[in-house]
Amino acid sequence: MVGMSKRSDRNNFERARQRMLEHDLRGRDIVDPDVLEAMAAVPRERFVPEGYYDQAYFDGPLPIGSGQTISQPYIVALMTQELRLSPDCRVLEIGTGSGYQTAVLARLATRVYTIERMQDLSAAAQDVLAKVGVDNVEFRVGDGSNGWPEQAPFDRIIVTAAVPNFPEPLLAQLDEAGRIIAPLGHGAVQQLIVGEKYRGKLIERHICSCRFVRLIGEHGFEQ
Repeated sequence: MVGMSKRSDRNNFERARQRMLEHDLRGRDIVDPDVLEAMAAVPRERFVPEGYYDQAYFDGPLPIGSGQTISQPYIVALMTQELRLSPDCRVLEIGTGSGYQTAVLARLATRVYTIERMQDLSAAAQDVLAKVGVDNVEFRVGDGSNGWPEQAPFDRIIVTAAVPNFPEPLLAQLDEAGRIIAPLGHGAVQQLIVGEKYRGKLIERHICSCRFVRLIGEHGFEQ
């Protein structure tokens, strides 16, 4: 009976994942086939607390503890798509959180460097990522707003928490022609902005409104 229950759970998750792909991603503006393939391959249920398994593919954020959330699938796919990743990209992720976004990035890039402020979240994410077979990620616990200068420059940078503006250390660590994406703003609603470095300047483009928890740090928000 236990085996049958596990098979039933897997089937339920697979159906929910397919619905997410067709309705919440393809049904909107997620068109990059590589992003869709990555979203199909990563089991989101492994990254949410057990009490939220039945909502694993709900298109909204879910709490993961410590006042943090796992982003809705659409936003994860949208931010990934806007990065325009290639297999040789080195990506810096600010805010490991559950590790779900990390897993999606890791399927599309050569290496992901991810920073999380909270030790317990980083440890939990590392455990889950190892269990689902992700092995091209480097982890750091610390102030993500300062980036990871020892590993710079990065081809892509993604900030998965709200910041007042693009942190200067991150811009300095972004390679020429690199892309950075982050939710910018001081209020409860932020603006998702993607920037591309061109001749030392950042060309910015507005994507949409969004809601993220704040990034606490020297170049983010105060505690």
